[in-house]
Amino acid sequence: MSILSLIIKREYKARVRNKSFLIMTFLSPLILVGMVFLITYLTQLNSDTKRTIAIVDDSGLFQAEFSNTDQTTYINLSDQGLETAKVVAEEAAYYGIIHIPSGRENLASNVKFYGEETPSFGLVEAIEEKIEKKLTDLTLIENDVDLAIIENSKADVNLAIENYSGETSSKMSSWVKAGFGGAAGYLLMMFIIIYGNMVMRSVIEEKTNRIIEVIISSVKPFQLMLGKILGTTMAGITQFTIWVILGAILLIVFQLVVGIDPSVTENMTNSEIQEILKDQNMVIQVIEEAKKLPLLQLVFGFLIYFIGGYFLYSSIYAAIGAAVDNETDTQQFMLPIIMPLMLAIYVGFFAVIDNPHGTVATIFSIIPLTSPIVMLMRIPFEVPAWQLALSVSLLIASFVFTVWFGSKIYRVGILMYGKKPTYKELFKWLKY
Repeated sequence: MSILSLIIKREYKARVRNKSFLIMTFLSPLILVGMVFLITYLTQLNSDTKRTIAIVDDSGLFQAEFSNTDQTTYINLSDQGLETAKVVAEEAAYYGIIHIPSGRENLASNVKFYGEETPSFGLVEAIEEKIEKKLTDLTLIENDVDLAIIENSKADVNLAIENYSGETSSKMSSWVKAGFGGAAGYLLMMFIIIYGNMVMRSVIEEKTNRIIEVIISSVKPFQLMLGKILGTTMAGITQFTIWVILGAILLIVFQLVVGIDPSVTENMTNSEIQEILKDQNMVIQVIEEAKKLPLLQLVFGFLIYFIGGYFLYSSIYAAIGAAVDNETDTQQFMLPIIMPLMLAIYVGFFAVIDNPHGTVATIFSIIPLTSPIVMLMRIPFEVPAWQLALSVSLLIASFVFTVWFGSKIYRVGILMYGKKPTYKELFKWLKY
């Protein structure tokens, strides 16, 4: 068996046999699924909160505009006046009071809400919308405009989207593609940070325990570094696979036992879907657009960029681990890793969603340090084959170069103790 395979096997076994690794492998899905259902439960609990709001309408024009809902009850206290209504509302613990002054002049800017706490953004929007609509209608009536004619004149346009070959899609298509791409890109970023740090800690631990002095006498630094990266990657993929399987099982079990379903598109009646999404057709459009996604290309691209991106950044993490004596000293070198990842997420969520084939999105999907995340977000939008080929080729070449580059730092730094290296010293090590 080759030295590299022995190192990979050793690193893999060291990771998967670690107690903390085993505990987090089986405990993390339980915590994650529990958090999903806790958030779902708290959201449902929050939406079920009942509140009573008093109306003091001195103008006498808006009392009929505020109708009761399942969550909000409106009580008309206009005949008691504002000061008396404040006393009544405080004693009865009402959520608040809406005061509408008399007179039409400057009415829109003089409406006030009184309450013990600041009302939610949604409630404020709803109140403003009711008053704005009534004022608009009154103004139109005063100008002898028939409201029925305006209402009947409203048109609802649903733009049909079709490419030159005749394949149809909808405006929901971009959001579905952005959702899939964004989830894949964010997942990759988290994987790089979590398991890249694992590689770095492994190097620091062996360096601190002086085990590395024995290992390095019979193994080349390049082989040792590459073996650590590959072994940790295999351990990470193993853990991730277990998380996916256990997560799926736990979701099913929680739905059956607890009876709470966090999904808005499954196991719900039509009325429930219509109430939450406001439009039943939205669910159908999401499902239809999801079926049109290039799933094979997505899976293949995810694996390529997932592995390539992780290898690229792990070699940098390993080099940093070799250059320092403890994790505290690594902070000065974290910026070159974190900045490209954050930039890739920013470009992905803003440039790709807005224009997936634009100049910014295209360039950053080819640059190796950002391509794993940005290209993953672009793949659902059908990226040209030459761009994929160029991006993958540069990613592989950059990984090989980074491993070679990092191994030169690794070779010197792995035996350096008691001194905090600077960027200037790191560049000197490259010449050795």
